Amino acid sequence: MDGANVSLMQATRGPVMLITIGVLFTLDHFAGISFSRTWPAILIIVGVMKLLEGSRTRPQTPTVWR
Repeated sequence: MDGANVSLMQATRGPVMLITIGVLFTLDHFAGISFSRTWPAILIIVGVMKLLEGSRTRPQTPTVWR
């Protein structure tokens, strides 16, 4: 669990959001589920991405100076 994992999560945030928005608009167009009812899914996805990003970071151990 190093910085590479965090940067990977940050790099995938944009594509995941675009896919989510695309799916929601597709549901609006084909399934008749209004986008005005499904937009909170975007907030859920952002929250999950932030949680995953935060769980990948390891707290720094303090350095003891002697």
